[in-house]
Amino acid sequence: MSNYTFSTLCRITSTLLIGFGIAACQHNPSTQGDATKEPWVADLGDGRYKNPVLHADYSDPDAIRVGDTYFMTSSSFNSAPGLPLLQSRDLVNWELVGHALPQLVPAERFAVPRHGEGVWAPCLRYHDNQFWIFYPDPDLGIFVITAKDFAGPWSTPKLLLPGKGIIDPTPLWDEDGKAYLLHGWAKSRAGINNLLTLRTMAPDGSRLLDSAGQTIIDGNKIPDYRTLEGPKFYKANGYYYVFAPAGGVEQGWQAVFRSRSINGPYEVRTVMDQGNSPINGPHQGAWVRAQDGRDWFLHFQDKEAYGRVMHLQPMRWVDDWPLIGEDGPKPGTGQPVLTYAKPVQGAVIKVPPTSDEFNGSRLGLQWEWNANFNTQWYSLTERPGVLRLYTQIEPEVINNVRRAPSVLTQKLPAPEFTVNTHVQLNNAADGDRAGLILNAMQYAWLGLQKTAGVTQLVYVTCTGSGDRCTEAPQVILPSAPSSLYLRLNMADGALASFSYSTDNVNFQKIAQAFKVGKGRWVGAQIGLFSIGEKMTTPRSSMDVDYFRVTAK
Repeated sequence: MSNYTFSTLCRITSTLLIGFGIAACQHNPSTQGDATKEPWVADLGDGRYKNPVLHADYSDPDAIRVGDTYFMTSSSFNSAPGLPLLQSRDLVNWELVGHALPQLVPAERFAVPRHGEGVWAPCLRYHDNQFWIFYPDPDLGIFVITAKDFAGPWSTPKLLLPGKGIIDPTPLWDEDGKAYLLHGWAKSRAGINNLLTLRTMAPDGSRLLDSAGQTIIDGNKIPDYRTLEGPKFYKANGYYYVFAPAGGVEQGWQAVFRSRSINGPYEVRTVMDQGNSPINGPHQGAWVRAQDGRDWFLHFQDKEAYGRVMHLQPMRWVDDWPLIGEDGPKPGTGQPVLTYAKPVQGAVIKVPPTSDEFNGSRLGLQWEWNANFNTQWYSLTERPGVLRLYTQIEPEVINNVRRAPSVLTQKLPAPEFTVNTHVQLNNAADGDRAGLILNAMQYAWLGLQKTAGVTQLVYVTCTGSGDRCTEAPQVILPSAPSSLYLRLNMADGALASFSYSTDNVNFQKIAQAFKVGKGRWVGAQIGLFSIGEKMTTPRSSMDVDYFRVTAK
């Protein structure tokens, strides 16, 4: 930190030193036990942390500090609820406290899974004594929501800027009272990209004040620049700064642009790339100032099946340019660190929840559905201590479970982990299928199905190109009990092995390991489902005693 001078610290404007209100968090009912036994814990327990600080798919993170608490959200695409809300006391130990978007809007559009659509990269800010999230839907435009309490409730989404391909919004409230919105473009919808466009905005965020905006940064005019996106807008040191990655999520780099005028022209510098580190494409994130005046940068790394995992980098200033991470092989350009001293010492070790005993009155906050959900899809009270997933009648997707809205999933929590669950099929009719799924564009599941009046244990893989894979079922037990213990072991490299047991002692492994891929802009997910072809009386269902995720 020798290049980070006190005089530089003092020049940072109040735009970044946001107020001192602290939001209360809601209770998380999911049972975690000892956090140090979770599959991934970034806090090393000796004053240091390891990257990634979250080895889970918290894609496109944006974060702020309010008082002594850090707040973060991320993109959530087609999953509901959307816009996860996390908070931390030290930028390392994160707690999931809710979701800002209970259901995706418009509701009817997202009644079915729209993989890769929905909520793209959001921007989180604290202004005028409230929290703001600006988020894009690449097919609809830019939405804005607000809340007095970070954990909610959040306001109904307001469509601030309609249009296809308008993405990655970031607001700036200037010292003169004027407000602006900067955004990028998705070529798949708009036909253009590699551009950042500035719009004038009403200070209350209610509307935009211009009809077209102005492109203030054109990546097409910068040698070797492609896919310039994900901007974050700040003002400090007498400059307007735009932090924006380029080059694509897998092999790109983090750039910073600066100008004395909001309209430009902007200088550019690469402030972090992979360098000699093993962290590919360090990409898109948030500049956050700690209580002691030191600066940090949260960003993601694309790890394919594991999703876009979140890293934390130290940041320092050299000649009013940030340098992120540690010194890399290129002068003025940082590279990611693997371990580092924590920004704040003494915080309690916390991780987002993974396991769920289903003993509470609601599902653990880690759970998300494949589309907008109905609370009638499940019950935690009909059989207390058990999750009852009612069979959803989906004959049109019976041979492609991934297309069912009612798949209940959570993020992969670590490179290696084990999932254990106990399931029971109730009142099953022919065609009913239920079990434990590893959900991605190519997926696998192990579970029970009813065929010709007989309950069978089946293992199903779905492989092929894109989002239209072809299921290949394998009958493991032609006649199976209606109650079984199911297990998934994930090995490093995203190699998944399924097994089953009738007594929870002796487990039989199924076939060879399944190499899981990624989803549409997301990582793979683990979860549960129960679907069928016809309604029954009494209603069929799958009971789940627990869902335990542990270190491998």
